[in-house]
Amino acid sequence: MSLCAFCQKEVSLSGTVGRRDVCPHCDADLHCCFQCHFYNPDVHHECTEPQADYVSEKEKANFCDYFRFDPHAKVKVADKEAQKAKLDALFKIKK
Repeated sequence: MSLCAFCQKEVSLSGTVGRRDVCPHCDADLHCCFQCHFYNPDVHHECTEPQADYVSEKEKANFCDYFRFDPHAKVKVADKEAQKAKLDALFKIKK
């Protein structure tokens, strides 16, 4: 079973994930940092693959040659956005 990091719904995959592949439920890019096995928000550039180039937009499709789809996405994007909203409210940051 593979989960989308954005909507947390099951995604069926056949073979490798291509740059243009999207989640059938929420249309989020599947070949992005948030979906990658090497993604880790606690390390430099948020990537544990030492040879990978820096990617600034982690939620968008990219051309990383080291991408490996993580069927159990570590980051739940919806949870991350909810946490950010709470912090913004705490520090009274207006958009």
